Amino acid sequence: MADFEMASRTHGVGVFLELRKRLQSGLLIVGKDVARSPADVVVSGEYSSLLVFTPRGELSLTLPAGVTYEPGSCFPTPAGESCGEELHFRLRINVKPSTEEEASDNVMETLRAKETYCFHCQGCMTRLLEDRVFKRVLPLPNGNWNSIVDDWCCHPDPFAKKLLPRAEDCLLGDTFLLLARDSSCEHTLTVEEAPVDSEDGQDSKESCRRVALVSCKSCSSVLGEAVAPGTVKLYITQVVVERAEGDREPETSLNRSLFLEKTIAARLLGLSSSMSTFHFSVQTPDGKTFLLLWLLNSDSITASVPETCVREESSVDSPSPHSPSPAAATVLKLLYTSCSDTSTQHRDIADSWEANAIGHAVVLPLKVCEELLQVIEDSNSTLPASMRRMRSYEVAYLRL
Repeated sequence: MADFEMASRTHGVGVFLELRKRLQSGLLIVGKDVARSPADVVVSGEYSSLLVFTPRGELSLTLPAGVTYEPGSCFPTPAGESCGEELHFRLRINVKPSTEEEASDNVMETLRAKETYCFHCQGCMTRLLEDRVFKRVLPLPNGNWNSIVDDWCCHPDPFAKKLLPRAEDCLLGDTFLLLARDSSCEHTLTVEEAPVDSEDGQDSKESCRRVALVSCKSCSSVLGEAVAPGTVKLYITQVVVERAEGDREPETSLNRSLFLEKTIAARLLGLSSSMSTFHFSVQTPDGKTFLLLWLLNSDSITASVPETCVREESSVDSPSPHSPSPAAATVLKLLYTSCSDTSTQHRDIADSWEANAIGHAVVLPLKVCEELLQVIEDSNSTLPASMRRMRSYEVAYLRL
């Protein structure tokens, strides 16, 4: 898949597929560098694959288990303003209901009391803490709870005291874990104070506020904060949490972009399901809004093959009868706008969200916000031109 992704960032899309499981339908886009007219494209199904025949050759797209193409259902559809560059086709799929629940890698869903877990730095996979068996795994109030506490109480805030974990607790925030330090922390973690700018920069006392950053001693990656003596706050984008199973060693390395993409996608889906919200405001710890996300759906299946990876008809000496077979992935489809974009259109969107209090806050370190924006922009750049924008927003997909 890495070769497909690298090529698609520098060349036009050859074949793009988006299926919707709930609608049992899909959109196939073929670039006109691959096929000049609808008559040049033939679509069929084979077991768990979708076969696309073009003058360049045959392309096989592997579909998820239980998803199959409905024979004879593919037909051309208008491509609108992109008709000079793209051919569009609509098709139908059959989705077999799954009787098995998909295993989740989302740390927020997998952490359970009375099970043993190990914690590793995502950057270098160094073990950070001693294996933990939690007596309690408890969710913290959502990130906006303290801003509405005045609506609950007619007397001084009874929740002003920090909520901190006991020695065998794990407290779950929207994007972080609160844990008690142990003796191994002295050898694996470093704590360093750093200044944090205030949101408006006007309050001199607030602008001088300092935060104790927690970093991995092996690779210096920032993992979270020391929120109180004996308590560490670890962001889920910075650590790998796994069940401790015998002498099994963790993977030596994990692709950072893919780990971040899947972690954020799973968290957005979890928050959307639990809070019935589809708008998210990605913020830095100092409260500055960095990115606005609008979750459209979570049942999309996509595959994208760059034009350069669709086999040329003349490549008769190729040892394989098919072009490479990328696997279609289940993804979140979202709209986004970056708050660093100073254009009037983007500024109006940000002002509207702020004025109407739209967007559940998702707090991440600044560097992680920048990494996430890069992942999203990379996704947008691999899409056909007709799919990159919707209304005033950009479009992106995050793999689950």
